[in-house]
Parts: sequence; C-alpha cells; structure tokens
Amino acid sequence: MAVEFNEALRAAAESAAAKSAAGSGATDLLMPVEQAGAQVDTPAGGELATEYMGLRLPSPLVASAGPLSQSLDSMKELEESGVGAIVMFSLFEEQVRREEAGSPEAPPASQSDEPAATDAYLRLLEAGAGELSVPLIASLNGFRGGEWTATARRMQDAGASAIEVNIYAVPGDLSMSGAEVEDRHLEILQSVKDVVSVPVAVKLSPYFSSLGQMALRLDEAGADALVLFNRFLQPDIDIRRKEVVAGAGLSGQDEGLLSRTWLAALHGKVRASLAAASGVAGPDDVVKALLAGADVVMTTSALVRHGASYAGELVNGLRHYLIRNQLTLGRLRGMLAVPADTRVDEYERSGYLAVLEQARRRHGL
Repeated sequence: MAVEFNEALRAAAESAAAKSAAGSGATDLLMPVEQAGAQVDTPAGGELATEYMGLRLPSPLVASAGPLSQSLDSMKELEESGVGAIVMFSLFEEQVRREEAGSPEAPPASQSDEPAATDAYLRLLEAGAGELSVPLIASLNGFRGGEWTATARRMQDAGASAIEVNIYAVPGDLSMSGAEVEDRHLEILQSVKDVVSVPVAVKLSPYFSSLGQMALRLDEAGADALVLFNRFLQPDIDIRRKEVVAGAGLSGQDEGLLSRTWLAALHGKVRASLAAASGVAGPDDVVKALLAGADVVMTTSALVRHGASYAGELVNGLRHYLIRNQLTLGRLRGMLAVPADTRVDEYERSGYLAVLEQARRRHGL
C-alpha cells in the first residue's frame, strides 16, 4: 500500500527529532553512536597521520592540482605548511598529442628556448620527488582514448608516488551516449593501470545518470582513489559586449555540499580511497568532509586565495577540533556517512523529506 505524503513527512520529522535528540540538529546523516565508537579504540590526541591509496601521509590535507605546484619552492612551502601530499598541476592530453605529432605550433625543444611541456613537467616532477618528503602525485588530464595515457609511465619513472587521472569530459558530442561516456572513463583508467605500478586515482565529475554505479565500476576496475569532484569551467556571457567570456574563477564553499553528499553515500561501499576536492574554504570544511567519509581533503582555491602558508591554518584547525571533541582522526572519519547496513537511496530520501518538513515548520508551509 502506498504511504501518504503527509505520513512520510511525519515519519521524517520524527526521524529528524530523534537524531536531534542524539546530538545532531543539522544533518540526517548520523551514524549510530556504537558504530562510530567501534571504529577506533585509541585515545584522542590530535594525531593526523593517515593513508591515501596505500600511501602514508602526515596529514589528510592535500594540495590539489593548481598553480602552487608550478615551482619547487612553492611545493616546499606547501610541505612546510603541513600538507600531507601534493598533486602537481595537470599535464594535458592536448599537449602530449601536439608534441608527439610534431605540430608546428610546438617547435622542438632544440629549436626553442622553452622545453617541451612534457619534458618540463617531468623535470619538475623529478626535482620535487627528490626534494620533498611528502608524496608527490602527478596529474594527467584528458578524455579521448589514445597513446597519450602512456605518459603516465614516464611520470612514474620520474618519481611520482601516484597518478591522478583527471577525466574532464566536456559534453560537446551530442551523439555520444551516456554508456559511451562511462566506458571511456573505464578505458582511460585501464590504459593507465596497464603501464604503471603506482596507485592511480580518478578525478571525475558528478554529471552521470548514475554516479553511484559509475563509482562502483571504477572501483571494480582498479581505481585506487576516487576524487570528488572536478569542476566544469563554464563560460558566461557579457551582454554589453555580446560575447562569451571565460569562467575560470576559484571554487566556492557551497560546492562542497554535493561532494559531501557522495562521500557519505560511498564511504564503506568502495575499496578505493575517497578524496573531497570541492568547496574547501576553511578548517570547518575540512572537518565536514572527513565527517562525511573522506580519506583526504583536497584544496587549491583556499591556498591560492590566502597563500601556501594557509595550509597550516587548515591543518591546525582540524587538530584543534579533534582535541576539543576528544576524537581521533579514525573515529571522526565517516561519523556522518550513510550507515553501512542502510540503503543509500532510502536514507537520502528520508533526509530529503526531513528537510521539507523542517521548511514547512519554519515557514508555515
């Protein structure tokens, strides 16, 4: 028998009230206390060492791909400020293809004062791997199939601790089906896994008809980490000049909402590590991502806004939160994830109804 909508709202309201009484007035993603307590039995002391893709990190804060990794000095500053790992800026499929094809737009390094993009990238990677004590992760960005993915082996040989494949799928081919897009992700992952032995992370967008299934397929195909999410740089329109303008702004805090939703849904459901990579502005956002189930929290925008040293504030903010709440990092991680014995769709639906009921009460709807 179908449940009446008002009955569903009433049930959601009762659920929200029960969780509020248990100490959560802001979320419907509260793991049972006994389950959270069973995750760790060591005393809280602000210890931040963790693992990501099997790599040992001194902290769960990771500098994601961006301009601060374009020099060895800035990467050293990031390390000194407390990041647990650094993802280098991306080497793009188009750069690799152009150089391999000998395009006249990209003269050979022997005829130019500037080294080829790939060679320059690998030199910096090698220098960083030799100087830094934290893992240095190389980033390869593309979407089309082909031999460009073999560059991952050169990245590994240069000293990369892992490879992050940023699969930036711009939906420009209107004839390409959703299944083809998904298969392309798996093909790229496999082609990289075939040539390297270091861990491979996949940075993907949230724009799948079934993101959960895509995550499971990538996990089954051997992805060592899922990075949620990359950002589409969507252009805007200047109505005065009547022209399209590039949209390359820094990420906003609200972008963390979607990332945390999927972190909470996937925590405990996949073998791969999970990385939050959107909407981190301050220490509270780091804590939120870990509560949702992230193994590590990545940021570039906050570090670009405030400088590399701001990583220290993010790390110290997390440490102080753990001490203040008498929590270990292991106990904090995933406390507000969807419980392991609960259907994700039903759980999220319950939260949705609870929000509607709260809005009805607040606004008299």
